[in-house]
Amino acid sequence: MRHIIGFICFLSMISCKESSESMKPSIETKAREIHKNVITIDTHDDINVKNFTDSINYTQELETQVDLPKMKAGGLNVAWFIVFTAQDSLNPKGYSKAEENALAKFNAIHRLCDTLAPQDIELAKTSEEVRTIHKTGKRIAMIGVENAYPIGEDLSKFETYQELGARYVSLAHNGHSQFCDSHTGEKDNIWLHNGLSKLGEKAVYELNRLGIMIDISHISRESMIQTLSLSKAPVIASHSSARALCDHSRNLDDEQLKLLRENGGVVQTVALDAYLNIPKYEARERFMKEIYKQVADSLGIQWYAVSELDSITEKQLDDYLENYPKVKNIARTLISNRSDAPPEVDVADFVNHIDYMVNLIGINHVGISSDFDGGGGIKGWSDASETFNVTLELVKRGYTESEIEKLWGGNLLRVLDEVQEYAGFMKK
Repeated sequence: MRHIIGFICFLSMISCKESSESMKPSIETKAREIHKNVITIDTHDDINVKNFTDSINYTQELETQVDLPKMKAGGLNVAWFIVFTAQDSLNPKGYSKAEENALAKFNAIHRLCDTLAPQDIELAKTSEEVRTIHKTGKRIAMIGVENAYPIGEDLSKFETYQELGARYVSLAHNGHSQFCDSHTGEKDNIWLHNGLSKLGEKAVYELNRLGIMIDISHISRESMIQTLSLSKAPVIASHSSARALCDHSRNLDDEQLKLLRENGGVVQTVALDAYLNIPKYEARERFMKEIYKQVADSLGIQWYAVSELDSITEKQLDDYLENYPKVKNIARTLISNRSDAPPEVDVADFVNHIDYMVNLIGINHVGISSDFDGGGGIKGWSDASETFNVTLELVKRGYTESEIEKLWGGNLLRVLDEVQEYAGFMKK
């Protein structure tokens, strides 16, 4: 009898354990709850002013990787819309043309928030505004400036940008600017300033004074090191990944990452395939090259290899970026059943970089960005509607809700607070 009772108790224990296990939320359920709780911030989304008109705008589901329907579908709360200007000649004519482009993009972002969709999205300039707007259920726009080239040599224009809502500025893009050398100097080892120019040094001071975060993603390694030695406030890399995992000049090596940690800054891991896994990316691109061209030809549009993008005109680049998601999506569909297609760079590759940098410099100094509509997008996070997949992968890797909150924007907002606090201190 005693054996029978013992056996029944044993069966009860197994049953209770199985019941307890079945009551635990699934990984996906847990991830969805976390995704709903945290404020998700993507620090780099390019724009085209063509998509900010009365007839065509972000209230509609466009061919773009980011628009309001996609942000809502994917649970992306905050998009940093980018005032991007390609590098051109360092002369008054070039600066004037670039300024027109920059102001048009500022105006487009304000038009979206003030006129086209004020009930759906609002511009934020501080972390407090981000949190306040988030409570209303609206999406949030913030503004970053990619390339200070349009400033020319008049540093007072930084204040104009600040008043228009710019909360980070990079001093160069793909090409040396009047402020500093670009990462592109690594191709031929030709440098213009060997880091920052004298004007660039003054720009660092001015951006600190105005409470604008300095973005070091596109500048040269030496420019970055000199910027950190001068800046009294933390800086950001708005869309870069780990060079140890992917040896690209747009990524940060271990020394740079450690310097960024010492500075108190944050690196926003970027979901751009060429910056995440070069062997995987190159194998896929070789396979897809002719398919992309065939799709582009069928649509009557020009297509360029990545190596050609630095040498085309700004108009050609705008057209390319506008058509990029459409061409890639059609091409992906065409080969969906082909077993010989090499795998795409995906969310797992992306989170590998997050893991690496968190292990190297700590959870407080790493964040997330996409570079959507500027070349970004990977399998699983190809547009804003798939934003949840990043959170899901983080949960699978064992990140807690508080850690995910930091990665999805908490760290970035902390840096913004510190930069603005230092500006307030300077005013006093």
